[in-house]
Amino acid sequence: MTLAVKKRSKKAGLSPGTLIHIGQAYEDASGIRLMRYDETTLAEKEIFSPEELLEEKKKPGVLWVHIDGLQDVRRLEDIGRLFGLHPLILEDILNTDQRPKAEDFTDYIFIVLKNIQHPAGRNLHAEQISILLGPTFVLSFQEKAGTLFDPIRERIRADKGRIRKAGADYLAHHLMDAVVDQYFAVLEDIDDKMELLEDDLVRKTTPDKLQAIHLLKRELILLRKSLWPLREAIGLLQRADSPLIVDSI
Repeated sequence: MTLAVKKRSKKAGLSPGTLIHIGQAYEDASGIRLMRYDETTLAEKEIFSPEELLEEKKKPGVLWVHIDGLQDVRRLEDIGRLFGLHPLILEDILNTDQRPKAEDFTDYIFIVLKNIQHPAGRNLHAEQISILLGPTFVLSFQEKAGTLFDPIRERIRADKGRIRKAGADYLAHHLMDAVVDQYFAVLEDIDDKMELLEDDLVRKTTPDKLQAIHLLKRELILLRKSLWPLREAIGLLQRADSPLIVDSI
């Protein structure tokens, strides 16, 4: 039985919309980080209760709510209610076996991406990133705490470029761009590994080198499974006739 089948088996017998976390359970506690900004103001804080988030949601400016960790299902339910999200959307966020995709629900756009990581000395790892774009807000969900979006936070703090002057769609664009940039770094690493392996194979073929070829093949398959659906998702966003996305991005 494959890992994907094992993951999906946790949903067997449950009705659609039943919320259960499917994926790796990380030890780090889940957390909520908030940034709210416009051209002249910036607020940044950690959120500990739905009531705090409700108050922040009422205030003006672009609201970015980032959720690290998906283990706290009740907390995600509360966030879903606050922002009027359909239970099936929350189900997709919690099921980290999703393919990259983009769906337009009129009031918000739902985007699923795969953040490909290549830690030193380890195989490729795909982490699910979910993004919800609303009229004045962006919700981002990450499987565990990381530094992927830290450069964007720094850009907002420093008021660099257009980001503080633009809307929520511009922020969502930057989040997606950060994920896509990771692919280029991973591809460069794989290209370097392939060149070294080719040089070694010219000298001598060994079982270790054949195993390395097999691992490279698996990594390329993982990349392809993430990249092809991502192209479709980005194409849908480009074609979308949604008031949530402006042409100036």
